[in-house]
Amino acid sequence: MIKTDVLVIGAGPVGLFAVHQLGIIGLKAEIVDNLDKVGGQCIELYPDKPIYDIPAIPKCTGESLTKNLLEQIKPFQTNFHLNERVQEISKENNQWKIKTNKNKIFISPNIIIAGGVGSFEPRKFSIKEADLYENKEIFYSVKDKNFFKGKKVCIFGGGDSALDWAIELSKFADITLVHRRSEFRGAEHSAQLIRKLEKEGKVKIKTPFQIQSISGKDKINSITIKSENGKTEEIKTDFLLGFFGLIMKLGPIAEWGLNLNKKTIPVNTENFQTNKEGIFAIGDICTYPGKLKLILSGFHEGALAARACFKLARPNEKYRFEFTTTSKNIQEKLGVKKSD
Repeated sequence: MIKTDVLVIGAGPVGLFAVHQLGIIGLKAEIVDNLDKVGGQCIELYPDKPIYDIPAIPKCTGESLTKNLLEQIKPFQTNFHLNERVQEISKENNQWKIKTNKNKIFISPNIIIAGGVGSFEPRKFSIKEADLYENKEIFYSVKDKNFFKGKKVCIFGGGDSALDWAIELSKFADITLVHRRSEFRGAEHSAQLIRKLEKEGKVKIKTPFQIQSISGKDKINSITIKSENGKTEEIKTDFLLGFFGLIMKLGPIAEWGLNLNKKTIPVNTENFQTNKEGIFAIGDICTYPGKLKLILSGFHEGALAARACFKLARPNEKYRFEFTTTSKNIQEKLGVKKSD
């Protein structure tokens, strides 16, 4: 049994920053995540993809953002429980009893759900032979873009991920972009750029087409795509990348009585508490009027939720707001030396 001030569910950027905000006010947090690594969607889906809307950081990747957040919370010596999912929660003596799928039990007055879209997995190619090549020549995310350098790559999809990776990989790979519709769903700027690259001969675009079959023995040699009118084309390729979106599953959270609204959790905007005292939701998984699904919004939500957690974790203490720039108490927690 592990006692803690706050159990954070989700080790993505928003969950990590919540740990920082909890740490600077003296609260201990434990983190549970059903993925095998820290970083959430940033690491699982686009570790190498540029992010442009983090304040004061003109450009970073999901991987570098995660690395910096981990560095930021290092002074708090947070324990991570990865490859683990919270299965059950119950209230006992004003404390939440939280049980995971590995029969680990946490006791805490507070739970912060920072689970992004919940448990998720990519939508996959519908043809059954695709399973034979998964994680060998067929991928649904890009872990290392240099893996595809000098290769023939067919990218399927018409959203932002498909367009962004077609643009990025076209710098050093032979790219064919295949989409089942003539129009793309991604950002207009990206759609215009991909058409420009097509005119320059840097990208081949096949629309409206869908995959019909895969040819190859030990590895993929080619694929056949089929249009709406029955026309087929064979394309020589080394790799397939599929960006068809995600299948989102809340998992056990759906059974916790949190007044779910379209797979999101309603919260108030004072402290991002749910309809259950001591359970907070931040990041993409929460909803409220005017909600923006941005990492920076999740950072704000985590800061306010952390202060609300203090009241439940330290009911006999009065919370005193302090600035990190002037508070010696906070700077000591962060390990800041006088010369820093």
